[in-house]
Amino acid sequence: MGLLQGNEACVRGALYAGCRFYAGYPITPSSEIMEQMADELPRIGGVFVQMEDEIGSIAAVVGASWAGAKAMTATSGPGLTLMLENIGYGIMTETPCVVVDVQRAGPSTGQATKPASGDIMQLRWGASGDYESIVLSPWSVLEMYELTVRAFNLAETYRLPVFLASDEAVGHLKENVILPEKQKIIPRAKKTNLPVFSELPGKRCLPTPMPAFGQGRGLLVTGSSHDERGYRRTQSPAAHSKLISRFCRKITDNVDKIAEWETYFTENADTVVVAYGFTARSALRAVNLARENGKHVGLLRFKTLWPFAAKAFQQLNRRVKRLVVPEMNQGQFVREIQRLIKRKYEIIPYYKTDGTVITPREILDIL
Repeated sequence: MGLLQGNEACVRGALYAGCRFYAGYPITPSSEIMEQMADELPRIGGVFVQMEDEIGSIAAVVGASWAGAKAMTATSGPGLTLMLENIGYGIMTETPCVVVDVQRAGPSTGQATKPASGDIMQLRWGASGDYESIVLSPWSVLEMYELTVRAFNLAETYRLPVFLASDEAVGHLKENVILPEKQKIIPRAKKTNLPVFSELPGKRCLPTPMPAFGQGRGLLVTGSSHDERGYRRTQSPAAHSKLISRFCRKITDNVDKIAEWETYFTENADTVVVAYGFTARSALRAVNLARENGKHVGLLRFKTLWPFAAKAFQQLNRRVKRLVVPEMNQGQFVREIQRLIKRKYEIIPYYKTDGTVITPREILDIL
């Protein structure tokens, strides 16, 4: 394939996954995704719409998905904030779509062209109410392609908005890549005699079929509490409890199928660096340098941030005593480690929020 930028690889992945609708508003550092979608979608019979803002963008994406299209948008932190109400609507209506967040240093406008990882808790908890999120974290141009494809597959399987948590450094990274010739694609499951929001008794119905408007089904889609046929049940404790339970359990019951991570040199490590996104690249280099100096260190890299894979820590060897957690924020993922990991480690966070990436030397100095 040759030289490719991370944001360009995201577009290639989306088109390969079957995305045929994009609505968005230009915002650095994600704008290349929108620009290329504007160029590519009309060539293949897709639809591109530049909306008036991010609120309208995600609303159009949700609507396009219910019209039968695989749909996506891309943004950065301030735009994500504007999208959150309609992302909550997408969660409530169980609407498959993909939202790419190419993170920049915030809050607010912040440093529009600088990298950060400050949105990962917003991606998990930003919408109102109780639900579970799926958030993927690429560290390379190739993974921008592969995880975009996977995001669409997960959206179709679990019927919810799925997030790709990139950052400026990965989005604007250029690498020589060979894109895989084939990846599994999960199509929209449309034809069904089941209720629109269904769960078979005693058995998970995944992917839950999702007929589109115009296919002859009497679809009822609402942001209010509802039953499995879409009828509003705002005064029914039982209906709302069943609804929220489904939102959560379809993810929590399938963590082992959704969560992905990988390890490097952890078999004999007593210190493990825990990292994600671009920072994991610096972490791997630091680990290699430390091992050349005789230190027993390893890397645990999370490709999926949410749902949180506590099992990744259970599989570390018993020699591991320290966890070093570098992040381009003020310590967001490390709090989840401290909250959920029961085994006693010495946990050493490293925070950086000056708009520059964490370097291998900075991590090496801690090891």
